[in-house]
Amino acid sequence: MKLAPRLLAACAAFAVMASHADTFPSKPITFIVPTAPAGSTDIMARLVGDPLSRALGQPVVVDNKPGASGNIGTETVARAAPDGYTLLMQYSGYHVGNPALFQQIKWNPTKDFVPVALVMRAPHVVAVSGKLPVNSMKELIEYGKKKGDGGLNYASSGNGSIQHIAGELLSRQAKQPMTHVPYKGSGPAINDLIAGNVDMFITTPPSVIGHIASGKLKALAYTGTQRHPSMPNVPTSAEAGLPGYEVDSWFAVFAPAKTPPEIVAKLSGEIRKIVESESFRKKVDDQGAFAVYMDPPALGKFVDQELVKWSKVIKAADIKAD
Repeated sequence: MKLAPRLLAACAAFAVMASHADTFPSKPITFIVPTAPAGSTDIMARLVGDPLSRALGQPVVVDNKPGASGNIGTETVARAAPDGYTLLMQYSGYHVGNPALFQQIKWNPTKDFVPVALVMRAPHVVAVSGKLPVNSMKELIEYGKKKGDGGLNYASSGNGSIQHIAGELLSRQAKQPMTHVPYKGSGPAINDLIAGNVDMFITTPPSVIGHIASGKLKALAYTGTQRHPSMPNVPTSAEAGLPGYEVDSWFAVFAPAKTPPEIVAKLSGEIRKIVESESFRKKVDDQGAFAVYMDPPALGKFVDQELVKWSKVIKAADIKAD
């Protein structure tokens, strides 16, 4: 009995898919991070990458490609071979903010990527230099008023990042001008914040919580609806006198579009075990954030919702990339 050509083709395709699943990975995997080292995105890539390497039996190498507000690293992954060996640890500000801010980006958040797994969500913390003579949001805003026309200088990891948006939203709520100072990632921004070269950085806790504990930085507010257990003495925005000022970021793994679904499923399954492990949850909790897993379909729907949400926020606040 001869099999019909279509059935033969289907069997061949299934055999290829099974082969992908059986042999992957057979070489090192690269996590592209579109920011400089030491920021929250970089920290997450390493927190996930180390146990993922052990689970898969291959090295997971973190490769930082900062610049152009995350567009350089993101485009690198968008143009990579769809074989599961090049992954993107992405920051939400870039993935769902940049498309509304930049007219000429060379990647599309949904067409050029396939979602793999959400790994962390984090409200932001309003951090200032330990040298700044303020100890509350009220004192910070008063300090800004006394500085003159430019007001407070606030850092971000790039134009269009949620840190940038958070600063613009704070400027509007405080009803005073503030000057945006973009960097190529959180690491360089934090160095200048510690040195007192900028006044404020509104960012996710992982990149600054150690400096807050050491006294190099001061946390004036946590932009969630309730205080975080790792920072019990840091008031929420509402408690600090800014009701409704809530800013939340997330971090997720993406692969190039057309990556075989069985490879995506294998990666997502291993990442789920990591994110839901007690050791990972404790590490993320200690960083002032929350370990949260989403599978590919759920993450895809979430990205669609976030694209609509942040496009509206950016438009309403009249935030520009330049």
